[in-house]
Amino acid sequence: QLQLVESGGGSVQPGGSLRLSCAVSGFSLNYYTIGWFRQAPGKEREGVSCVSWGGATDYVDSVKGRFTISRDNAKNTVYLQLNSLKPEDTAVYYCATAPRGTLYVCTTNDSDEYENWGQGTQVTVSS
Repeated sequence: QLQLVESGGGSVQPGGSLRLSCAVSGFSLNYYTIGWFRQAPGKEREGVSCVSWGGATDYVDSVKGRFTISRDNAKNTVYLQLNSLKPEDTAVYYCATAPRGTLYVCTTNDSDEYENWGQGTQVTVSS
């Protein structure tokens, strides 16, 4: 059974950092593209970043230079490092997988391609 579990969220002040983790179980992370998404209250879900099974990465413009995505296939975990956090980064962050072997190159606009989702982790940036 495929399962994704996000962790690492919390409350930080503007300028702070967090590292989100997406631990997957029930399958090997190899050949899966993973995306990170977020949804703030009253707003639509937004693609934040992705890392493809081919090694490609992409970021939405608003987080470029501040967030870094990485994957450790041996640990079956994908990470999202959040630096220089801003109040507008406040949201529930979700990870998701695309079907195995698809999205060799990913973009943050591919949200419709993802089929397995975690439960989310809350990130709150406030002074």
